[in-house]
Amino acid sequence: MTRLILTTNDSGSGALKGARIADIVIPFGYRFVWGPLPSDTDIATSLMTLSSQHDQADDNWSFRIYRKHLGDIDSRTGLIDLCELFDTIELWIDPDPNAQLILIWLLDYLRPHEKIVSKLFLVQADTPIGSHGSEEVAAWRIPAIKILNGHLEIAGLAWQAYRAPTPRDWFDLLPRDLSLLPCLRPAVVMLLEELPMPGSGLGATEMRMLELISEGNAFPFDVFPGHQKRNERRVFGYWEVGSLLDDLARCPAPAVSDLDEGPFTLEMHDDRDRHERYKRSRLSLTELGKAVVAKADDFSRHNPIHRWWGGTELTNDRLWRWDKPNSALIAP
Repeated sequence: MTRLILTTNDSGSGALKGARIADIVIPFGYRFVWGPLPSDTDIATSLMTLSSQHDQADDNWSFRIYRKHLGDIDSRTGLIDLCELFDTIELWIDPDPNAQLILIWLLDYLRPHEKIVSKLFLVQADTPIGSHGSEEVAAWRIPAIKILNGHLEIAGLAWQAYRAPTPRDWFDLLPRDLSLLPCLRPAVVMLLEELPMPGSGLGATEMRMLELISEGNAFPFDVFPGHQKRNERRVFGYWEVGSLLDDLARCPAPAVSDLDEGPFTLEMHDDRDRHERYKRSRLSLTELGKAVVAKADDFSRHNPIHRWWGGTELTNDRLWRWDKPNSALIAP
């Protein structure tokens, strides 16, 4: 019996390939927690079978993301055609919010293809797959849950809610029974917490970074999330957190001072001296930063805001907020 595994990032893919439990392992590299979402049409187009005229298209998902993982299969093969080649398709999914968004998108995308859905199973990990060695992963006995119509309905509802132009539909998921997708509810809450807070104008990851800086003797990577680190937030990735710190330090009214290098780009990382200066920056809070941590001032009152939260475009005039103590969504 042939077995295909679809998973949610490269590190998990590496562990699964080393475990040798599938014929092919394909990772998805989408970052749905950051920036504007691609349109349904763009995603669908990028997953189609490549024609001979477009087999070098840099913007095609088959070329950029999974082509190198296909082994002996024609590298122009699209996702649907690939899935049809296998007897069993397992979705090995990390628990973090971006992985959960990939899961609901993928189930919604595959939903019209009944033959493929009949072969789908969910393997929901409790910890990041890539943080475990291949031998450990090979020994796992996580139940493979057969994907049924109930899973597809929840996924479709949640994916369209996240794509909506306001967070209302995502917020409306909270009273629903989401237990068929066991890590979806925590992801719903964690993403709501990344909306700006009343009284500070910043999301939970940004606020945690400021809190850690306020304790003193903090260098940039001390405030990044990571394994056994004090920033326990798990919504954004490495490059995204670096961008958040840039935005706190490099704005009209900074909340963070003494960040000696930047911006947080690949070019900076490639320059050893610049990267070292960045790492050695001993961070501190400005007076505004101290006031924001104390919730005595609002970052958005002093700085322009323009970022995306799912399908919601957040600006100073359109700043949806999340009141965590009262579990309330506050409209602009």
